[in-house]
Amino acid sequence: MQLAKCWTVLLLALTCSVPGTPWPLPSAAHAQAVQTDYRRAADYAAAHGGVGLLVIRGERTVYEQFAPGRSAETPHLLASGTKSFTGVMAAAAVQDGLLTFEERVAETITEWKADPLKSQITVRHLLSLTSGLAKAGRGGKPVSFAQAVQVAAVSPPGRDFDYNPVNFQLFGELMRRKLAPHSEAPIAYLQRRILSPIGMRIARWRTTADGDPDLPGGAIASARDWARFGLLIKNGGTWQGRQIVSKDVLAQCFVRSAANPAYGLTFWLNAPSRSARPERNNPLGGAGPADLFMAAGAGGQRLYIIPSMDLLVVRQGDLRSARGAGGGRFRDDEFIRALL
Repeated sequence: MQLAKCWTVLLLALTCSVPGTPWPLPSAAHAQAVQTDYRRAADYAAAHGGVGLLVIRGERTVYEQFAPGRSAETPHLLASGTKSFTGVMAAAAVQDGLLTFEERVAETITEWKADPLKSQITVRHLLSLTSGLAKAGRGGKPVSFAQAVQVAAVSPPGRDFDYNPVNFQLFGELMRRKLAPHSEAPIAYLQRRILSPIGMRIARWRTTADGDPDLPGGAIASARDWARFGLLIKNGGTWQGRQIVSKDVLAQCFVRSAANPAYGLTFWLNAPSRSARPERNNPLGGAGPADLFMAAGAGGQRLYIIPSMDLLVVRQGDLRSARGAGGGRFRDDEFIRALL
């Protein structure tokens, strides 16, 4: 708790709107009322390596707390929280007729057609992390798109869940080939189709040695900008009355896989824990409402969305460690219980 006491609490209690954001800040009276409600969660986050917390209910910012020298506009690495952009990009591509979730990847990456396992992999298998592809790359340094194509399959698709970043680089190559006739790169498509319409800024994308974007973990963005993306998803693909992504197609991102009911397509879902090590395959562990889902990255980067409560939370963590001064590791289930 010492770390939490050292924080500067930036509880913004202004009646004006933040420039460039669509949601107003709370009145002074409302801000004071919710301070107690969210302080427990903020203290827990801070004591476990947290450096930022932003809470939005409806379209209104109700709580902000950031470490000294930081604010809601400070760019921060999302780490694996980046993965969720791929899921929404895929939903847009389905809506635009570029692909389907059930199509076999080998129809586009034709080198795979002769492989008995890889020829059976679908887009859904990639995005649900059940492709059966072998591990490739290492933490924070994924393989290039071309290298991902060469990775071997080691198990039948759909059988096992494996939190493997190579799936996202392979999806990047799939999108590159799909978009080649339109002379558009995958990140340019994501920007045009999803991010620009909601005014979201990615401060920077990390890239591989070959110059390909790090789709599993390379986006750097502020808490305020990540919240924009979260609002788009919470509101069923709409932004200020405009349907950016089909609600029905986007809903596929939250369909559970048989291999892991706690994971959809690039998003973690809430499910009762049945694992001896739930932090690996089921970090939410059934805490909070059943419709809670999140994008999650190393160091405790989190985008929590609870549609039934009209609630969105961005949590930023120290990139060096998710452990606090007391040595305890940040746990999603404990944070959610504190928050609610």
